[in-house]
Amino acid sequence: MRKFLLTISTVAFIASVVAGSGTSLANVKALANSQAKDVPVKEEAPDVPDSIQAPTGEEVVLLAHATGSQVYTCQASADGKFSWTLKGPDAELKDRKDKVIGQHFAGPTWKLKDGSEVTGKAAAHVDSLDPSNSVPWLLVKVVSHAGNGLLTNVTDIQRVHTHGGQPPADGCDAGHKGDETKSSYTADYYFYAPAK
Repeated sequence: MRKFLLTISTVAFIASVVAGSGTSLANVKALANSQAKDVPVKEEAPDVPDSIQAPTGEEVVLLAHATGSQVYTCQASADGKFSWTLKGPDAELKDRKDKVIGQHFAGPTWKLKDGSEVTGKAAAHVDSLDPSNSVPWLLVKVVSHAGNGLLTNVTDIQRVHTHGGQPPADGCDAGHKGDETKSSYTADYYFYAPAK
């Protein structure tokens, strides 16, 4: 009961200070919300196996959630066997507020609406938590940059938390040579740059 009385008296005190200052509680909330919107969230690196860890001395500068497709083409390999071969991704990139901030497409390339763009090359991979249905988790080394913006100093990218994206198990043979198929997928992409 005593804790409850202290809490009520604390709330009453705060309310009297707010009322005495001429500031309404609604204005205090509005100010706090507007300031919170302007403060960027510092992303923590995901928990991943050592083989796809970002290099020491780098920090996460952006987390983007991808929703889209992995696009595959039916092709013959050197031994004449047909299989679905990755052509590239086709996905939207969204921020934590579900706002579209860019695109992810063949290269692999990530291009943001701020004009910055990076292309990478897979350096390491591990199986996803559901390898029969989901594409692997990756560490990607950036090999080229374009434009200026959030991706300007990015050197490494991790693809994690993948769902879906694997090619179909069948349907690729000589009669379907050159055909394309899309497999829906989602993933989180963590973009790293040297720590400041």
